[in-house]
Amino acid sequence: MAAALALGLAALLAVMPAQAQFTTVPAPQLTGPVPASAAQTEADYRLEAARHIYAAYPMRVFRGKLPPLLYSVMMVEVEVDAAGEVLNISVIRKPAVDAVSPWVQAMVKRAGPFPAPAKITTPSVKFSEIWFVDKSGLFQLMALTEGQR
Repeated sequence: MAAALALGLAALLAVMPAQAQFTTVPAPQLTGPVPASAAQTEADYRLEAARHIYAAYPMRVFRGKLPPLLYSVMMVEVEVDAAGEVLNISVIRKPAVDAVSPWVQAMVKRAGPFPAPAKITTPSVKFSEIWFVDKSGLFQLMALTEGQR
């Protein structure tokens, strides 16, 4: 009984520090004007948007292959207007850890404006992205993932 209680407490303590990683959203590291997108399709724009997020948060990008067990996985759909401003973020797949959802959404908003989708003729562009989040607070996006160990 005591061993099971100690194991449960150790598991709880292992999770608690990780949640602290998601209480603050880092400032984006982008400087200067954001160039217009060359993408002609929403699929191409998704890739440019992922590169933009990586450029905004280089200190939070997980380099290399992700570990076998991820802390959380989340899918969002982002809508940007013709100027690249974020209009809407919809959660398509909730993360396993509730603290990750507002963190991801805030990072997307703060990364704006995104490259203006100049060659796409619709009034707005929607793209979906899957966020793979490590307990350290580092992430990879599905569009640019390096895979998993």
